[in-house]
Amino acid sequence: MVTEQELEAVGRTLLDTAAPLPARFRALFTLRGLGGGAAVRWISRGFGDSSALLKHELAYCLGQMREPAAIPVLLRVLQDPRQEPMVRHEAGEALGAIGNPEVLDVLKRYSEDPVIEVAETCQLAVQRLQWLQEHGEQPGASPYLSVDPAPPAEETDVAKLREALLDESRSLFDRYRAMFALRNVGGREAALALVEGLRGGSALFRHEVAYVLGQLQHEASVPGLAAALRSRAESPMVRHECAEALGAIAHESCLETLRAFAGDDERVVRESCEVALDMYDYERGPHLQYADALCKLQA
Repeated sequence: MVTEQELEAVGRTLLDTAAPLPARFRALFTLRGLGGGAAVRWISRGFGDSSALLKHELAYCLGQMREPAAIPVLLRVLQDPRQEPMVRHEAGEALGAIGNPEVLDVLKRYSEDPVIEVAETCQLAVQRLQWLQEHGEQPGASPYLSVDPAPPAEETDVAKLREALLDESRSLFDRYRAMFALRNVGGREAALALVEGLRGGSALFRHEVAYVLGQLQHEASVPGLAAALRSRAESPMVRHECAEALGAIAHESCLETLRAFAGDDERVVRESCEVALDMYDYERGPHLQYADALCKLQA
């Protein structure tokens, strides 16, 4: 059992702008694992930080925690045009993850946001909430213990799922369903199908593909992720997620690429490489996946 003083110490580490970013991330995932109102309050205090990467992760963790107490702060972040698009997008996704239909009207309004990443995220969140109203929660939908922005498709044939993933005439929701089904099927063929998704679709779509590849942790995806990280023409939102995926995969071939971009001109990319190098060290040890393990440190 964690004492109030111990929880406060973790919260202060999260908010300490002088602390190394990996230490702040570890504090964040510890708070996520602890859950409850106090953890939500500490996490919510971080949205005034200057790091878009950290704020993006704050919103992600609040969504994964599924605490209704987080809804007001996530709504404020989503509706704040001063927040970076990747932060607003993550707040919208988190509202969809929590699953409370009371936010549907707001999400529908922001489904027409001028920032395409925000609009697409809110469209997905609306469809997720509507799907939940019709089908209810599906226990064990994600073997990775994550709350995903779309339920996996029932299909398990990799070739058919690849076709759906890459078909830009389909709705984004359907393509996401194929994406998460490929992740759940797993293996080299599924990983390579997902890598093809890094070359098409919107920045939001490609960023989610990179996130899923980080969950899958298959070595076959390393060249594709590294190529996207190296591309200066790629959206920083995608490049950052590729860096974190490489850190999660933690194959030796990832290390040189992460070190090379740890000084990138884009702050969110270089910070992601810094965190990814910490993930790399962690994953190379006898541990669970980085985020999952840290969530359980104080549980």
